[in-house]
Amino acid sequence: MSGLLTALAGANLIYGLGMLELGMTFSYSQLLIDNDIANMIKKVVQGIEVSDESMAVDVIKQVGAGGDFLMQDHTIRHMKTAQSRPKLFDRRMRDAWLNQGGKDVAQIAQEEAVYLLQNHKPEPLPPGVAATLKAIVEAGEEELGEKKK
Repeated sequence: MSGLLTALAGANLIYGLGMLELGMTFSYSQLLIDNDIANMIKKVVQGIEVSDESMAVDVIKQVGAGGDFLMQDHTIRHMKTAQSRPKLFDRRMRDAWLNQGGKDVAQIAQEEAVYLLQNHKPEPLPPGVAATLKAIVEAGEEELGEKKK
């Protein structure tokens, strides 16, 4: 909730993802859970587009009260972008969730963290980026050394 409130107030940085015990402990599983939450917060902060297309004015007129909106082309086109789509939080009905093993978010996050640590291959930095970062760090270290004198 604190992440959502600060984002709605205009903050563009959410601090502490993956941290437990006031930052004394770090958890890869918690980092993945917090990442899902941060993505949901980003979706909320984006707001809701209000236009005839996004509000489906023509579809509402055509289908009418009590009609079937779920099978409309408009619904199908927009359903994947209308709400956040977390990777870890399971939004299925309870019976479907139980039939798939009934794992809670902590279990799913733990499994995903282990999988990523064992299998993820990050893309290499573009040429020159590593040298630029090294130069920035060295300049900062040099400046700190000068201040200590």
